[in-house]
Amino acid sequence: MNLLPQDVAGYVRNLAARSDDPVLLEMETLAAERKFPAVGREVGATLEMLARSIGARRVFELGSGFGFSAWWFARAVGPDGEVTLTDGDPANTARSREFLGKAGLSDRCRFVTGDAITALGATTGEFDIVYCDIDKTGYPAAFAAAAERVRVGGYYICDNALWSGKVADPANTEPETMAIREHNQAVFADPKFLPTINPIRDGVITALRIR
Repeated sequence: MNLLPQDVAGYVRNLAARSDDPVLLEMETLAAERKFPAVGREVGATLEMLARSIGARRVFELGSGFGFSAWWFARAVGPDGEVTLTDGDPANTARSREFLGKAGLSDRCRFVTGDAITALGATTGEFDIVYCDIDKTGYPAAFAAAAERVRVGGYYICDNALWSGKVADPANTEPETMAIREHNQAVFADPKFLPTINPIRDGVITALRIR
């Protein structure tokens, strides 16, 4: 889903051609063929920019698919950093290893197959960024688990915050929509964070921890 008008989205995508890379192009082709909801270049570039802006070295992904978002984070954290990828599907983990290996980035990646929130609980320490893109009904639990794990000065970031605009329709009571609304309200109500929603693609919450 892209909330921008098609011509505007195409314009932005064309500007992002500077990121052309054989592995990235292969991931984009796979996502298109399988209709897999990869975040897309506009979001990916935003993730890398945010990570670089705070000198992120430790990133935890709640939901990684086959490694599209991790490709951008791994570029940002550098060879001394670590990105933890989580996914419940072993096939996605295998694809992540393959893609990030071909990109020369797997040395800074940790791959976990299983429940993302459980994996976060089993991993010690704070993170510069916790990124959320799991099943939408799990969003409230994801923020509850992640909020205290982000360091002061770090980011909690979450994709699909606008959910094709459904969150703005009070008549929409689908479980996924209700869960995303609950999640968004919790993020914006938490005094430890300074949040905003960037309306690129399907809406990305970026919340800076300030205390």
